Parts: sequence; structure tokens; C-alpha cells
Amino acid sequence: MRVNDAIAPWRCGDPVADAVLDELRGMLLRTLGEFGLSEVDAAGITMDTMFYSDLEMESIDLVTLAGQLEERYGSALNFATFIAGFDLIEIIGLRVGQLVQYVISARNAPTADPAR
Repeated sequence: MRVNDAIAPWRCGDPVADAVLDELRGMLLRTLGEFGLSEVDAAGITMDTMFYSDLEMESIDLVTLAGQLEERYGSALNFATFIAGFDLIEIIGLRVGQLVQYVISARNAPTADPAR
């Protein structure tokens, strides 16, 4: 999988993607603030923002973000599963937009119903 393969086309003004992006901005700012990297403001986090080079996030930051994602969206959104599909170069090039699209697809995925 190439880094850009995971990004579905995003249209400016897509209300679902915009709402998820806003939620992720809050999570990212909290995560960066916890580790003293709060020089980034919300407006600076876009779909094209890269976790590693733009936000200077490291693995511990991603673990913290994963916890926030699970707290917000539940176990249906498994950040470890998402990231497992990438090799190291792709993880380094990971963009916020890719995570936004993953959140949207995970929220829309049918859940297994054990009663069926």
C-alpha cells in the first residue's frame, strides 16, 4: 500500500470529513500539549498535515492519540490495525487526511452482531 492509496478523495466542505478533522485537531493539540509540542495551532492542522514531519510526532505520541481515538470512537476504530497496513516509510509519510478517512470508514463499517 502506498501512502496516498489510503486517502479517499476529499472535497473541501465535506461536512463529515470536516467534523472528523475538527475532532482530530482537538485530540492532536491535546496530545502535542502533553508532550510540550504545543506550538502548532488548530488552523495549522489540515488534511495534508504529516504526523512526523509537520507535527513532529513520535511513536509515544501516536500511542496517546490511539487511546484518545478509542475513547472517542470505541473499539471499532483500531489505530493499531490501521497503522499495521503501512511500512515504516509510509508511517513516516502518514497524513492527517488518511486518519480522517479511516475514522469515517471505521464509523461506517457494519459491526458484527453476535446475536445473528
